[in-house]
Amino acid sequence: MGRAVSAINYGFDVNSEESFWSPAIRGLVPYVPGEQPRIADLVKLNTNENPYPPSPRVVQAIATAAQHGLQLYPDPQATAAREAVAAYHGIAAEQVFAGNGSDEVLAHAFFAFFRHGRPLLMPDVTYSFYVVYCGLYGIAFEAVPLDAQMQIRVADYARADPLEVGGVVIANPNAPTGCALPLAAIEQLLQSQPRRVVLVDEAYVDFGGDSAIGLIARYPNLLVVQTLSKARSLAGLRVGFAVGQRHLIEALERVKDSFNSYPLDRLALAGAVAAYQDRDHFEQTRAAVMHSREGLTLALEDLGFEVLPSSANFILVHHPGRDAAQLAQALRERGILVRHFKLPRVAQHLRISIGTPQQCDALVRALGELLAP
Repeated sequence: MGRAVSAINYGFDVNSEESFWSPAIRGLVPYVPGEQPRIADLVKLNTNENPYPPSPRVVQAIATAAQHGLQLYPDPQATAAREAVAAYHGIAAEQVFAGNGSDEVLAHAFFAFFRHGRPLLMPDVTYSFYVVYCGLYGIAFEAVPLDAQMQIRVADYARADPLEVGGVVIANPNAPTGCALPLAAIEQLLQSQPRRVVLVDEAYVDFGGDSAIGLIARYPNLLVVQTLSKARSLAGLRVGFAVGQRHLIEALERVKDSFNSYPLDRLALAGAVAAYQDRDHFEQTRAAVMHSREGLTLALEDLGFEVLPSSANFILVHHPGRDAAQLAQALRERGILVRHFKLPRVAQHLRISIGTPQQCDALVRALGELLAP
């Protein structure tokens, strides 16, 4: 009898497997990553991976690291990787925080800076993990609408009392739109929220955007997050970092050391250092992606698609005469994956990652056949 009363009081069915969950877990709506199927000859354009392999120097560095020291813990401060990032951007290593992919860095930042009990401002169309972090950590948020051209309007983030805001997070270039803000707009955003952290997620900045890292010396409320998954072709290695003034980095370190002191293994650290040392490979591959993006944009426009201007390694497209979900399914049946979001405002759009020239050609041919009268 005592157990039954307890179950009723706590509001769950003791016969349900979910009865073992904590109350906080019941309301979570987890992030859904892009599909990763194992299909032969797949044209995979759905998860914004780089179509080109990483630098050969990365592969060699990982192989060398695998031969020595795996019985030992890695450097908990990720010193060599932070120094490599700092040297590349011309800043101090003390201004860099490293984590297990930018998703982990973002999660630590949400916990460290946005739990004020006041709403975090973010675009209504953006990286959907932001809302998941808010649910995980109990952070209130306000979705600020993009304009009719799917652009962020910085003026919409200003408030009469800045302390009414818990912070601001934007992706620049934005995802899934690919649209980018100029640095002048980022500065306007920073100046409108002087008492709160403004987090600029630059996962795609190397494909045509302007990084805000150069602004950190002037703005103590700026935190910039980047990743090695995209432009440096290391999605499989999971390395991300944040850049900001020392007081922000120290807060992230306190969260990290209260969660996992060793988030980056020895192989990831070695690969990250080598990736930043090989600038030629980085420049060549990102230039190839940007070139393919422009060609694919023109080809899809010729097929009647409306394509948003993109500074990322993907494009967001809409065909006024065809249902996006049906197009995505028809492409999948032909072995071509693109991303369709069942979300307001973008339900009739497809997000298409930029592949190799051969992959882009395969996509255009397939769409031409599907759209033919």
